[in-house]
Amino acid sequence: MKNNKKIFSLISLASIMFVLLFGVFGQANAQPEVLKDCIRIRQDFTLKISLSATNKNDATFASGAIVAGKKIETAGPSCKDNDGKEIAVGTLCKATVAKNTACYLFSSKEYGLVGMFNTIYNVTSWVFYIMTLVAIVMIVFGGFTYITAAGDPAKAGKGKSILTYAIIGLAIALVAKLIPSLVRFILRV
Repeated sequence: MKNNKKIFSLISLASIMFVLLFGVFGQANAQPEVLKDCIRIRQDFTLKISLSATNKNDATFASGAIVAGKKIETAGPSCKDNDGKEIAVGTLCKATVAKNTACYLFSSKEYGLVGMFNTIYNVTSWVFYIMTLVAIVMIVFGGFTYITAAGDPAKAGKGKSILTYAIIGLAIALVAKLIPSLVRFILRV
């Protein structure tokens, strides 16, 4: 028993050292990230970002809008409108970016923030909807199992545990909706 603990500790320590060492080499060999030219906004959200050189305002992005990282003079394959037609992006974003409009942002930092929050909102929405759907199915199944237990304590216990896991799943789904607000609070945007 004592040898098992030592072996487990050594394997854990070796794993941590490997990850740290590999992380250093991986970071040194990493290529610079190249951002896409355009982002299609998937969900409405508001951020406090710089829309010009002088001020920092709240900017509201509507679902279906197209945001570019820089001014794009000619239509190209990297920027397409909602119909799939290649477009040029020649106007600077205003405080409200309406649906089915295209504009570019003042700096690449703001463009990165918009892209990150677009992804966060999109992923957390999907997690919320999928987890809620799974929890509803589990509640129906757990309730059915509990009701049809007919005095069998094993079946009743199984139904209760399914209902408990369904409630935990609903809690996780609600936490997924809080993640964008938490990230906004941490980054102060």
